[in-house]
This record gives sequence, C-alpha cells and structure tokens, in this order.
Amino acid sequence: MNLSLSDIAPPLRWTSPGQVAPIATDPRLPEAWWQALTLDRACSTIGTSEVAGRLADLALACWGHLMLGDILPLLRFADPAESVRTPEGLGREVVHKLFTGVLERLLEPVTEESVAQVRPSRPDRPLPELIDEVFAALDDRQRAIARDRLYASQRATLDDLAQRFSVTRERIRQIERDLRDHVDAWLASEDAAPLVAHVSWLRGRLGSAVPADDLAAAVPWHRTDMATLGIPAWRFVRTLLSGYDQVDGWLVAGGADELREKTRQLFTDGPRPLDEAVTLVSQLGIREDVAERWLIAVPQLRVLEGHVVPWPRSVNDKAEAVLAVAGTALTPEEIQERIGEDYSLVGIRNQLTADDRFLRLDRNKYGLSRWGGEQYLGIREMIVREIERSNGEASVNTVVTNLTARYDVSESSVRAYAGGPGFERTQRGWIRVAGSEQADYQPRRDVSATRRCFRSRDGRWWHRVDVNAEHLRGSGSPLPTGFAAHLGMAPGGQLTASTPSGDVVISWHNQPTMGSIRPILVASNASEGDHVFLTVSDGGELLTRYLPAASPGLPALNRALYLIGYTAPVASEAEGIRLIGARIGLADGCTREEVIARLRDRGDREILAFLEGSG
Repeated sequence: MNLSLSDIAPPLRWTSPGQVAPIATDPRLPEAWWQALTLDRACSTIGTSEVAGRLADLALACWGHLMLGDILPLLRFADPAESVRTPEGLGREVVHKLFTGVLERLLEPVTEESVAQVRPSRPDRPLPELIDEVFAALDDRQRAIARDRLYASQRATLDDLAQRFSVTRERIRQIERDLRDHVDAWLASEDAAPLVAHVSWLRGRLGSAVPADDLAAAVPWHRTDMATLGIPAWRFVRTLLSGYDQVDGWLVAGGADELREKTRQLFTDGPRPLDEAVTLVSQLGIREDVAERWLIAVPQLRVLEGHVVPWPRSVNDKAEAVLAVAGTALTPEEIQERIGEDYSLVGIRNQLTADDRFLRLDRNKYGLSRWGGEQYLGIREMIVREIERSNGEASVNTVVTNLTARYDVSESSVRAYAGGPGFERTQRGWIRVAGSEQADYQPRRDVSATRRCFRSRDGRWWHRVDVNAEHLRGSGSPLPTGFAAHLGMAPGGQLTASTPSGDVVISWHNQPTMGSIRPILVASNASEGDHVFLTVSDGGELLTRYLPAASPGLPALNRALYLIGYTAPVASEAEGIRLIGARIGLADGCTREEVIARLRDRGDREILAFLEGSG
C-alpha cells in the first residue's frame, strides 16, 4: 500500500504542520510520518489503534466542527450515519473506534475473491462522461428543466417553465422532483462510486471555507461542458456538496455566520501578525492558501500593514487598531489616511481627545494610553509643568531646551509663551508662574445659564458661533464670560488652544475675546449663517463641529434642535423638549415650561422663537 495517512485524511494536507506535529509526533516514527510513511508501515510500527488515536486527537483538537466524513472520507462508505456527525458531538472514544474500524478494513489482506467483489463491471471512464450518462435517457423537456432550474446559476421560475412547455406549475414541480429522485438513485448505485469518491476528496480539498471560484478550478474537467445539458460539470458537482452554503462569493461548510464569528473571536485580544493569523484560521478548517482572502472577507476584520485587526464600526475602535499596529504615536492625519474611510479629520481629532484610550503625546500626535508616557498639554501648560519640576522657578533656556527636545514645538513659540501673560520674571533669564489671586473668580452667570452654550452627552459644554462676515474676514470675536470661566479663565488671563492650522488665543481683558477662526471656517467651506460649535479640551485643543445653516423647510421644532447641535429626527415634541432641556443643563424629566423659562433667562431668543412657533 502506497497511501499515507494524509492521503486518506484530507485535512492533514491543509493543516499547518506546526499544529499537527505536537499531537501526532511519535518517537518511534520519522518526522512528519503522516505524509512521509505509508499507512501500513505506520500501523505495523505503533499499531493501528495508535494511529487511529492520533487521528482522533487531531480531529478533536483541530477539526472538531467538521463532519467525520470530511476528515476521513472512507467513513462515508463504512458508516454513512456516523460520517455526518462531528468529533465534538461524538467524543474521543467513539471517534477512535470508528477510525480504527476504517483503518483495519483498509489494511485487510487483498484476496482474489475480494478483488472480484469490488471490480467494476465496466472500464474506468472520464467522470464527465459518467455524469452525462445520467441524463442521456432524458427527453428534451427533462433536460431543459435540469439545465435551466436544477443546475442553473440563475434558476428559471416554475411559471416561466410552465409557460414554455404549456403545462401547469405543478407538473414542472413534479418533473423536477422526479429528476432529483433519478439522480439520487444513480448516486446510490455502484456506477456512481468514482464520482462519490471524487466529491469526498473535494470536501477535503475545499476545507470549511473557500472562494466559490475554486470549485470550478479544483480539477480541469470541472470546466468541461456536459454534452447532455450544455453546462459546466462543476455546476452539477456543486449540488452534491451538501452542507455547503454559498455566501458572498464563498462556499462555506455549515453556517457562514457561525464561521465568521469564530474567526472574529480569534482576534478579540487585538492585532496579530498575518502569518500567525493564517495559522489560527487554519484551525477552523480553512486552507492556508485562502486564509488571507477569508480574513479580508470577514466583516469587522481587516488586514492592515501585515496584521489582522478587529475592525468594528466606531472610528474610536478603528483608530485604536491603527495605533496598535503602528506601535508608535501618529498624527490625526496619519490615522485618517490609514483608516482610509470617509471620516472627517475634525471628527477623528475630537474622538482622540475625548476617548480615554488615547493620549496626546505631542503637539499633533496621539498614542494609546496603555503605552504610558507624559501627556502633552499645550505649550503654556508644559511650561508650567517644567516650572513645577524646578520647585517653582526655572531658567527660560532650560525650559526651551527641554520642550523643543521632547516635542514638536519651536524655540520662538516657547519663548513667546514664557514672556506672555501667566508668567513673571524673578531674575535675569528665570521665570515663575504669575500669582493666582484670580483663581477664585466666579462669573455672574454659570455656563448652564449662558446664551448659546450647550452640553453634549459626554458632559462637555460647547459654545455656538453663528458665522458672520467678520468671522470670515478673520476678525476676532467675543465669548460669553460664563463660557470663558468654564474653560478655566479669569479676567486678565489668556488661554491658547491649538488647531492643525495654528493656535487660537483666547484672552480676557475687558471681556473674553477669541482670536480668528478663519482657517477653520475655510476648511469647512463655511458661509454666513452657518454654525460652528466649539470648546477646548483638557489638553488644550480647540475642538470644533461645523453645521451648515438649516434648511428653511425644516419644521420649527427641528430648527430649534438644530441650534443646539442636534440634527437627528425626533419621534415627538416631548422628546425634542427633553433633548433641549438636557443640553441647557436641566434635570431629566423637566417640563416644557421649565425649558422655555431657562431659554428666556439665558437669552436664547432664536430657539425660543422656534419653540413658541411649534407649540
């Protein structure tokens, strides 16, 4: 006998040797004996039961989800009923017994009598000819129904066929049923044994998932047109692969959703190198040569820079995956490019700032918080930190050297901030933080009582800027004192907020004033009447959200919601009132009258006008 164990157990051919060896290796047998040694020699060396035991262990460890007949196709003939069960469902003892029985029968001595019993009654012929014989005796109508309905890529309807042959739909259904019975009876006969063996081999060749095109390419004759039906032979063969579903261009054994979920579960702990991912996926019965294509096809997974990463729907999760693969801090622009989808740069920047998984490590770079490192807080705040480390007083030259060495900031910017408001000189070239006698400043109005200020779901307060010609020309604009105080400012103070296009300075002399936001408006292609919602993050970034002016045809309630930054539809006026109340700081369950009263007190006349018009 010239067969090895891998010749009769197809999964051994597509499973990684690294998975097989720890289970199948035996010191009495050569390396990779399941491929290198004939089956009879392996069994004579360690015993048939031992060989069957190794195969049973592999079945449970690597192919527990496959049918036994896919693992050992000969079992389909020896025990058809058990061949459709899985190793997980039967347990090792039963699987071992079944495999031992197959191997013992295979190794039985060959006699003239046994040869006579299995000798075919006719000489071997090409399988396409064998298949054609099934349909040779059919009439033209039966062949047309087989070709256009049973084995067609686009199945003809019962009505179409009934009209074509001037019979009833039920008559077409009956002919179709008779055709299936005819084919099933032939498949159960001795004449069909070569084709049944081919299908068993094919199951092992395909594995648990394979691109559908691989079926046509599995052997050359699959593309041969059948003389009787005029269709490629693979279409007929496809109908014999029971248990395979065709989903999104893939043939999948069992449920496609289940196999996809098992694949996703392999990567719940984060990115894995592609080579390692391919090995993991092969444990699910997917051939290594198609494993990468399968990984690309599985929703919520992505192959990124030589790694397989979880790829959920949220931009936060995708940014985390990008950074985990990069292993180093990236700019929002670099993260946007690597995500490669339609996410705005402003949205990505806002999420990086708001999500605790990310840490700002430089002026325009973010990493993962779990990496550790020192958070970048903006130039002014970094100068304060340097002064604190020097026990309250630091050399400007030392501060400049430390900050420019660690961060992407220029010497001139550091010196400008060090000489600005918030710091005072103590001796030549040394500075300290200016006195904090203004720290206890309390504004006349809290931010919740301040016009055009709204709280988002994450607790941040945002200020709405209604874009006018002065903003578009680049002029500065006033900010409400309640909002400025919420940002931590006080009279005489200054706050610098960073943006990708440069810093925006907020200063408080007679009243809080924000510098030009023209670059932000230009980037959004903003016009007069549009809106920009803005706030400053704890890390000193100016976060913005742009909204074009609302459509005049929008209902009054929706226009009121638009002015608080809410653009989704609402089911009722009560829901709209609840949302507005939450955005202006009222408790959940507030009444319409309470919302109207708070808006009137705040001075939000535009919102009031729409609400009173919708009441």
